[in-house]
Amino acid sequence: MPRSERLRRPSPEKAERLKPQDQPVTGPVREVSEVRRNPRFKLAVTISIHSPSCGLLKGRTLDISESGIGAVLGEDVPIGEVVKLNIPLPSGPVTICATVRQRSAFFRYGFEFIEPNSVREILESACHQLALQQSASGRP
Repeated sequence: MPRSERLRRPSPEKAERLKPQDQPVTGPVREVSEVRRNPRFKLAVTISIHSPSCGLLKGRTLDISESGIGAVLGEDVPIGEVVKLNIPLPSGPVTICATVRQRSAFFRYGFEFIEPNSVREILESACHQLALQQSASGRP
């Protein structure tokens, strides 16, 4: 048997032990990236991003939580940069500063809010409103 096949297939004894019925029952497998401080809610709106290095940009949000927002941008923004976001929330528009925390494929960015207490109350209210709307509609 070629070495590449030996590396892919477990021994017959090990294969018997690895059958699904012999495995302990657990909850859904969660990636580390799925563990979040705050729940996220779907929010699809156009936002403005004021970046010191890129100027004024437009983006489309994907989701929001009390601590951050995910959005798709058309340009590359440096990780770690502090930007100003203009977000049209269901309760009204809000302007908030955020740090660019991550970028994944297709220009999807994660922003972490840097908020004073007054803006935090607006975010909590908006997330609560989105939670009610999405649970009533059956959307996750």
